[in-house]
Amino acid sequence: MNVVLLGAPGAGKGTQASMLADKYNLLHISTGDIFRANIKGGTKIGKLAKSYIDKGQLVPDEVTCDIVKDRLAQKDTSCGYMLDGFPRNLFQAKELDKFASIDYCLNIDVPLGLLMDRICGRRVCTCGESYHVSTLGGATTCLKCGKELYQRADDNPETVGARLKTYTQQTAPLIDYYKAQGKLISVDGNGSPKEVFARICEALKAPANRI
Repeated sequence: MNVVLLGAPGAGKGTQASMLADKYNLLHISTGDIFRANIKGGTKIGKLAKSYIDKGQLVPDEVTCDIVKDRLAQKDTSCGYMLDGFPRNLFQAKELDKFASIDYCLNIDVPLGLLMDRICGRRVCTCGESYHVSTLGGATTCLKCGKELYQRADDNPETVGARLKTYTQQTAPLIDYYKAQGKLISVDGNGSPKEVFARICEALKAPANRI
């Protein structure tokens, strides 16, 4: 099973991807991880991507597609994978169709207003744990390791608003793209991670019900 994971910033894609990868034995492929691995490895594609990143520029779609194509050609993808962070726009989706066979597009649907609250209220720890101020009861330290929690610099209304706008303009059109192919499964992302995960698993049991 090869899956494209969609969802706006703050929709919980990372959390769900991790749980889904474990349950369905899928390889979780994050575009960010691919970039970092290629740059660290000093590959030809990695050096090209780094040349744009170092200038503060976006990596061109063509380069991003080449990196993903190279990753999907590796043997460990044969048992199935979940793409997280790719494709980000229609050009990338159409290119993906040229070198990969996607079974489903899983869209985690959360209202934009709720996403703003989720991200701006997020507090994180250096150990990797993440919380929301509404569940901390005033606590300022990590419940797991006791270290001080902090707010990421980009978890502010201005930056989050810009990210959501970019998602709406560039990535959201992929919902209709995969819907037209009969591959879209859209799940309500409002609720606890376990509740959302249960909805996703139920939806995947009945692919005939996909939108």
